Amino acid sequence: MNTYPILGTIRSPADVKALPEDALPALAEEVRAKLLETVSNNGGHLASNLGAVELTIALHRVFDSPRDQIVFDVGHQCYTHKLLTGRFAQFETLRRAGGLSGFCRPNESEHDVFYSGHSSTSVSAGLGLATAKKLEHDEHYVISVIGDGSFTGGMVYEALNNGGRSGTKHIIILNDNKMSISENVGAFAKYLAVIRSTPQYYTFKASTERTLSKIPFGTKIVHGLYDLKTQIKNKIYAQSNFFEDLGYRYMGPIDGHRIDILCDALQAAKSVNGPVLLHVITEKGKGYAPSESDPSSFHGVAKFDVSTGAGGEGDKSFSDFFGNLLCEMANRDARICAVTAAMGLPTRLGAFETAFPDRFFDVGIAEEHAVTFSAGLAKNGMLPVFAVYSTFLQRCYDQLVHDTALQNAHVVFAVDRAGFVGADGETHQGLMDVSFLSSIPNFKIFSPYDFTLLSLDLSNAINAESCPVAVRYPRGGAQTRKTEKLKRALLSHALYGDENAETVLVTYGRLAAEAVDAADALQAQGKAVLVLALNQIKPLPQAAIELLQNKKRVFFFEEGLRAGGIGEKTAAALLENGFRGTFRLIAVEDRFVPQGTVEEQLRQFGLDSKSMVDTIGKEM
Repeated sequence: MNTYPILGTIRSPADVKALPEDALPALAEEVRAKLLETVSNNGGHLASNLGAVELTIALHRVFDSPRDQIVFDVGHQCYTHKLLTGRFAQFETLRRAGGLSGFCRPNESEHDVFYSGHSSTSVSAGLGLATAKKLEHDEHYVISVIGDGSFTGGMVYEALNNGGRSGTKHIIILNDNKMSISENVGAFAKYLAVIRSTPQYYTFKASTERTLSKIPFGTKIVHGLYDLKTQIKNKIYAQSNFFEDLGYRYMGPIDGHRIDILCDALQAAKSVNGPVLLHVITEKGKGYAPSESDPSSFHGVAKFDVSTGAGGEGDKSFSDFFGNLLCEMANRDARICAVTAAMGLPTRLGAFETAFPDRFFDVGIAEEHAVTFSAGLAKNGMLPVFAVYSTFLQRCYDQLVHDTALQNAHVVFAVDRAGFVGADGETHQGLMDVSFLSSIPNFKIFSPYDFTLLSLDLSNAINAESCPVAVRYPRGGAQTRKTEKLKRALLSHALYGDENAETVLVTYGRLAAEAVDAADALQAQGKAVLVLALNQIKPLPQAAIELLQNKKRVFFFEEGLRAGGIGEKTAAALLENGFRGTFRLIAVEDRFVPQGTVEEQLRQFGLDSKSMVDTIGKEM
């Protein structure tokens, strides 16, 4: 029996166009079934994709991809797009090594126009694409699909300010589901709530414009009515529609789960000779009851049981431990504040928000603002802790330099998902934070390998330091049974093995557990190795450099980029002090790392315990 009698026949958007209109609701049902089947097995972004099914079908029904270019903001709602653009047969490989990416990836398909994985970029990218088409006299369209949550990011407004008078065929689809990962915050969310209260007017307006555009001189009539309506409205109201003020033709809000209405509205948007913003109302998680009732929990999920919505209970993670620890510390010190950029739940700040609502600040998807806001809090005596994924901290480099380090503001950065992140792939790997943070003056960086060290590091960062401090930790839990073998010489580093050994294995963070395993395996072969596990990685502990100075062989294994990493800085420090031994650095070379499991990624780059044994054993 063919479980997907319609979806299974879709090889390209042309097949979507060829379907009879009455088959489209059934196609949407099959797409949702396929999303549930795949994401429940592979993990991924579920709620956002369930909410965008009909919208994506309508886009491929009306537009001609890839000549018309569709840019998905973040890209975590692009699964239906993948299914409708020739990737149905491969869809079971989603987020697996060598398989389909969980985000848009241009080298995967000509229909993926722009890499995506971070928020609030699609309007800028779409405007650039549309401007290039205009310069080349290409009459095809560019469509940016962006959620209302992404409108909490300032880059969107920079693009809107630039694009409203551009005269390009750029259509922005505002996919309004009233959420990002958590509920949206800020003035713009309230503004959209007002607009949603009068959808009948905008639906009627879109229908009228569509009808007029089909008759001779209808387009000119539409533009004339638009100008007249705007003048009258501006006389009556103190302010007009925000998007129209910027130069966009605003259409909507319309029902984002009615394919017929969506197609009509998109056709109407095509008739406008200039930039358009089409406001679409959707329900995040639509079609799957557990996701509809709790879309935040089903935004990004691990493997789960479709029949119940329940996932497996994993071990306590670094994120879990951090969230609980920060609550305990805030209970003792009223100056401690928690800051997040729309990631309160993933960074485990939910309990903090409940316990200390006045000291919890979700600034929306605005990481740059979060950093400078935190610096301001610090300057006036508070103790801000900004919890942020390593990959999203990349967005804040100037704020880290100018607004934090230059001011020597005492901001603590809880850098989550440091190192390999597994199935989220290139756009989310936390492999760059060490390189860019370690280049900034005044910063201190700690990289704990277990919960005890995380507790000590966070306490030290908040209570003992007076400068910017980053405490970085990986996705997942700690391998305590291995790392408890490490003997802490100082807070800055720990040792394991024969301290008289001429060979030293140096690492930090999660790799400390791999290093302990490697040392045990080498010892079983009769090869003595000393493990040096760094906890403080900037500044480098002088005691650690002195320990390495007279050793014969040093192997540095680093879960991060080689360029600008701690391994390179250690090598430079040793050379400056007259080191005469051999130094080997094993790290991630100059490249982006696609999806796979963390274990696969460690093995790929020679950073797991077996690879450590092989690398060191060959030279002993």
